[in-house]
Amino acid sequence: MDRLGAMEAFVLAVETGSFSAVARRLHLGQPAISKLIAQQEEKLGCRLLLRSTRGLTPTEAGEAYYLRARQILDDIREAEAAVELCRTGVSGRLRISAPVTFARLHIIPHLPVFLAAHPNLAIEIQLDDRNVDLISGGIDVALRLGEQSDSGVVARKLADCAMSVVGTPAWFASRGLPVSPRELQDHPLVLYSPQPGMSQQWLFCRGEEQVVFTGQGRLTVSAAEGVRAAVLAGVGPGIGSEWMFAPELASGEVIRVLPEWQLPRLSLWALFPAGRQSSAKSRAFVAFVAALAGLQRTADKEQGHSSVE
Repeated sequence: MDRLGAMEAFVLAVETGSFSAVARRLHLGQPAISKLIAQQEEKLGCRLLLRSTRGLTPTEAGEAYYLRARQILDDIREAEAAVELCRTGVSGRLRISAPVTFARLHIIPHLPVFLAAHPNLAIEIQLDDRNVDLISGGIDVALRLGEQSDSGVVARKLADCAMSVVGTPAWFASRGLPVSPRELQDHPLVLYSPQPGMSQQWLFCRGEEQVVFTGQGRLTVSAAEGVRAAVLAGVGPGIGSEWMFAPELASGEVIRVLPEWQLPRLSLWALFPAGRQSSAKSRAFVAFVAALAGLQRTADKEQGHSSVE
């Protein structure tokens, strides 16, 4: 196996934590993979992986090597995908998973442009606020919001967005505008909890000052669409991304409060199944999403996730 093949075997060993899993992925025997990694360590003159009964863990040197090797392999795949795109164009069926509200507001209205640019492409979008398993669902690319913890994906950060406390002008006219996060206790929030037991704590920052606020409310919903509907109906204010309320913030139907306080920003990720080279159509779609108006791309590099993202 050549140097790139050995590099791929090492990257997969870090991401799967198992020589046997790498062997299955590369259709080689486990002893061959173990020997290959040992030869790589001998060539570099240092230990890259720690072996234990619980699996494989990269050393400090191994972690540094992994990050560079992962980027090299990703760059090669990018180049191959670009050649594939020039050779064949984008065609076939693209299966996408995306959050309901984000896709409804920010993706689907723009699809005519993308489809017109790729007339031989058909798209199937699975709308779900939950984290769908990409492999079993046959998903080519998934869009997800927030921190990720899927061990079987390669993730690329596309953009991030401010989180805000928002509500209708009528609500705050009747209850008063909060001037500090602690005063949100006087405003029963509409809470968003797509998974049981999800934390309802937020960290507000203003310069060096920090306030941890625990949300309380009379209504908790499991989908962002429910949060939107409840806030707009005047049930109470909510804490959400400005993507979630983009049309209403623009029109003034809802307003931000506590503007001098910052919440952690919400990130948008594109996820690809690990171990599978992303197709030209997947990458074309991700590039389209990143370029959409209102989504500012970050300079974050693509990264693989070995156990918890």
